[in-house]
Amino acid sequence: MDYKKLLLKKINEKSAVVGIIGLGYVGLPLGLEFIESGFNVVGFDIDVKKIPILKEGISYIKHINGNRIKKAVDTGRFDATTDFSRLPEADAIIICVPTPLDEHREPDMSYIIDTAETIQKYLKPGQIVTLESTTYPGTTEEILLPLFQNAPQVQKESELSPLTKGGDTEGGYVVGQDFFLAFSPEREDPNNPNFTTKTIPKVIGGVTPNCLEVSKALYDAVLDKTVAVSSPRAAEATKLLENIYRSVNIALVNELKMVFHRMDIDIWEVINAASTKPFGYHPFYPGPGLGGHCIPIDPFYLTWKAREYEVNTKFIELAGEINTFQPYYVVTRTMEILNDHGKSLKGSKVLILGAAYKKNIDDMRESPSLKLIEILRSKGAEVDYNDPYVPKLPATRKYNFDMNSVELSKENLGRFDLVLLSTDHDDYDYEFITQNSKLIIDTRNAFTKHDIKSDKLFDA
Repeated sequence: MDYKKLLLKKINEKSAVVGIIGLGYVGLPLGLEFIESGFNVVGFDIDVKKIPILKEGISYIKHINGNRIKKAVDTGRFDATTDFSRLPEADAIIICVPTPLDEHREPDMSYIIDTAETIQKYLKPGQIVTLESTTYPGTTEEILLPLFQNAPQVQKESELSPLTKGGDTEGGYVVGQDFFLAFSPEREDPNNPNFTTKTIPKVIGGVTPNCLEVSKALYDAVLDKTVAVSSPRAAEATKLLENIYRSVNIALVNELKMVFHRMDIDIWEVINAASTKPFGYHPFYPGPGLGGHCIPIDPFYLTWKAREYEVNTKFIELAGEINTFQPYYVVTRTMEILNDHGKSLKGSKVLILGAAYKKNIDDMRESPSLKLIEILRSKGAEVDYNDPYVPKLPATRKYNFDMNSVELSKENLGRFDLVLLSTDHDDYDYEFITQNSKLIIDTRNAFTKHDIKSDKLFDA
């Protein structure tokens, strides 16, 4: 059977069923794009709490409109489940699972491996599997490919292609003929007003030319633009380059921030001035530390893999050290400012403004605010937080703080010795905060952007 021809026909007719594994910040919006383009989608997730919420047509991610989910459910094009035995229903399986670092800052591949082993149990001829999770170059071909080639043959012998019947393949599936495999890195930027899942160009690398052809057709059916590269390794490396570029440049301005502070130079003024150059410069901005699912993690995937080739990635690792140090620098500045005003950090009441890793979203992944809470508490400070998007701090892989957002009332602001702005949400009334706070540390230059000047304000 010509599985490529059959699958391309299904994709073209939009009769192909798409299975999305991982219904988070990447998988859920991607699934909605397929649904809104006319495909049926089955979403898979191990979190049993998500399934009934989705079936009710409700969003648990703030920047994803619940009406989109409700419409998808009402049209009958979307179903969500924890039952992975339904994977054979899908013609295309897209993997969108986390790829965190472990306690030694090395890649934790358990989510990808567990998912791949589950797919292996149910893989059937004629399916395409695409990995979107950010990882090191080689993952698709070194982990997924061998598993899928040796998947149990769930179809009748007569339904398999001739190349899968004995011979050198030992009864295994042939990639590019019996099944198709590709890597296409996610490029989500939650709540970005200028770019969406649909409009961000999609990089794709297939294990074989047939794999690339099928995967490109799949994404071309729902996204505005796709960019084909020569291999999954090239696609995996592309995503790492994008985020290493950002990590290194953010580390540069974070280091300059510390140097310029000693020199009594305003880093924000310097960045604004440099930005007037119409060529050869792109502005990056300092902050309290790196956050999100990409920049704090992805560079370490390459440094780890590079050791296999006896290469030391000194530049990348140095950037990681500088960025990891930033929360400690902010706490040091907090201690200095409190000390200058006759207060010790130990016993002081500190309010952190913003818990999400960036403004105007509820995404807590790798948020530097969590590290700030940990460090401040370890030094004896009494810490609370406010975030209009995060009413209660969720448990994460590293932290489990039992904290609720504090209301920003005049009375509440007045009882804190210091307010530390970590996330510059647009919802904040910066004038009100300034009027009713004793001391303020601004790690994002937010108060200056709102034309607020006060002897209560300090940067970090």
